Amino acid sequence: MRGMKCQRARSMLSPYLDGAVTGVEMQSIAGHLRACRECSLEYAQLQRTQHMLAGLGRKKAPPELALQIRVALSQQASSQAKWRLEVLAMRFRDALNAFMLPATAGVISAVIFFGMLIGVLMLPEGLSAAQEDVPTMLYTPPQLQALPAGVALDEDTPEAVVVETLVGANGRVQDYRILSGPAEHPNLRPQLNNIMIFTTFRPATSFGVPTSGRVVLSFSNINVKG
Repeated sequence: MRGMKCQRARSMLSPYLDGAVTGVEMQSIAGHLRACRECSLEYAQLQRTQHMLAGLGRKKAPPELALQIRVALSQQASSQAKWRLEVLAMRFRDALNAFMLPATAGVISAVIFFGMLIGVLMLPEGLSAAQEDVPTMLYTPPQLQALPAGVALDEDTPEAVVVETLVGANGRVQDYRILSGPAEHPNLRPQLNNIMIFTTFRPATSFGVPTSGRVVLSFSNINVKG
């Protein structure tokens, strides 16, 4: 860059002062400053200005400015977070709308099925197997299948005996209790025990699966009613 002109040199004085020029440019500008008094004076003025600014030191930002910056940053972050939430909510609504239509029928069917199932499972334990309001398609009560031959109470038993029996899934009596009758009669329990051992039932069913159930039997010295 031999014979650098003043206009070119003055445009590069500030980078030259900051050391932001190449080695060749630095040599050319230095040679021009030695030869040109006007450019040399302008360069000296730039140097004095730089020294004065450096002497001022770094000025601390006022508290109001720092607070304003923090508020602006907070608002910006809040705005971005709100925008992300709105985008996610919109995507969720779109996905839900696409899913709800085909899933509605399945959900309703599941609710009806589980409602019927809970209704059966919550039946009171002491409910008679002959009660008519139990849905037969879900639950069927035990049914008397066979009694030992010649079953009858002794003739000295003055009244009928009503017994509630617990029939297991195998159709056999697991337990029983006397609902009415001469429970204190000395021969009643042995006779009932003998009858219950040999009595068989068609077990109750729940959804077609054999299960335990209860049935009420009425005994007298004449006949047996189930």
